[in-house]
Order: sequence, then C-alpha cells, then structure tokens
Amino acid sequence: MDLHFLNNLPPQLSTFLLAMLPIGETRAAIPIALESFKLPVWQAFSLAVIGSYIPAILIIYFIGPVSQWLRQHSKVMDKFFHWLFERTRKKFEGKYKVWGKVALMLFVAIPLPVTGVWTGSLAAWLFAIDKKSSLIYIGLGTFLSGVIVTIVSLGIINIFNTI
Repeated sequence: MDLHFLNNLPPQLSTFLLAMLPIGETRAAIPIALESFKLPVWQAFSLAVIGSYIPAILIIYFIGPVSQWLRQHSKVMDKFFHWLFERTRKKFEGKYKVWGKVALMLFVAIPLPVTGVWTGSLAAWLFAIDKKSSLIYIGLGTFLSGVIVTIVSLGIINIFNTI
C-alpha cells in the first residue's frame, strides 16, 4: 500500500487518516506519529484513538445495508462478503461465547493483525450486539489498544535513542 500522499498532509491529519485504515489503526498510527512526525505523546494518542474509532461507527451502522446491496449486484462482492463474514465468525465466535461483550473490548484492544476496530465492529454486527453496547466496548478496546501501543512505542523509541 502506497502511503506517500500522507507526507504532503499535516502530521496530525496524516496520523488521523492512518489510524482509520484497517491495517493501520493505533498499532501503526501511534508509532509513526511519535517517531516520524515527532508529535507529542498526547496528540499522537488522541488522534490515533479517535481516528481508529470512526470506522466502528460507520461499520456498525452501514455494513448491513451496504453489504446486502453489493451482494445483490455483484457475484464478486457476494463471494467477498461471504468469505469475510465466515472468517470473522470463526475468529470471534468462541471468544464471544465465553466472554460476552468483554470479548469484543479485548479483541479490539489487542494490537495485532486481524484484531482491532474493523474486525471487532464487523463481529459486533455479525453477532447482533446492540449498537450502543458495541460502540461502548469498541471504544474501550480502542482506548486500551492506544495505551498498549503508546507504552510499547515509547519503550522502543527510548531503546533506540540510547543506542
């Protein structure tokens, strides 16, 4: 993915937009904001957490009607959404049965690939978790993810600065 266009934007906007991407979220936006853009910790954290959270609102409210329309009008999109929904169900179902809504928060909080806001929001929709609860637990998970990534990033940056 070519992200060079971010270099021409103010660092705050670049951080916010990077956090909105499904691969980026807090796990990419915070370290880049701290190390490359040299943003203050509070600014990197705030922009990344808010940017990561925005897709949750859009996914939870719009994935149903959008995916239904696309599936009806495109065989490729029908196959894609079938694959995406089945993959998400498999990844989240066991955790949700054991932990309930707390699983949603923890799933979003873990800053690893195929976890996070995008997948968590899709899981919340697939498991018909009410929108208000979904957004609360996803918000808490996003905040925790931001804390984890910030702590790890500051530790790694400090290690490299002392070498």
